[in-house]
Amino acid sequence: MTKPNTISYSIGELAKEFDITTRSIRFYEDQGLILPTRKGQTRIYNQRDKVRLKLILRGKRLGFSLAETGRLFELYDADKTSATQLNTIMDLIALKKDDLNQQLEDIQAVLIELTGLEKNCKDALESIEK
Repeated sequence: MTKPNTISYSIGELAKEFDITTRSIRFYEDQGLILPTRKGQTRIYNQRDKVRLKLILRGKRLGFSLAETGRLFELYDADKTSATQLNTIMDLIALKKDDLNQQLEDIQAVLIELTGLEKNCKDALESIEK
């Protein structure tokens, strides 16, 4: 139950604000990433849930898995000083940057191959048209 002066949100309000489905929010709840209170069948989300939802979505945009995001939440809950959490996120960032740099190299190699193939096709087409 929320306190009278506590800001609360319905699932619909959060879905609209973050432009996601209510199903997504329920999924994050099922994963234990957000923990709304209940009043009968109604979910009541507080400011902490809203902040966590924002962090979940930001993490997804940056390529972090829900498990990684959940791990950070657990670390924060256990250590409010955030030192452990910050060290862990820096490790995750380094790994994510390594993955992205590898993907970038792979994309650049494919682009080089496609450019070569495109040139071969143009050359062949010119030969046919002569």
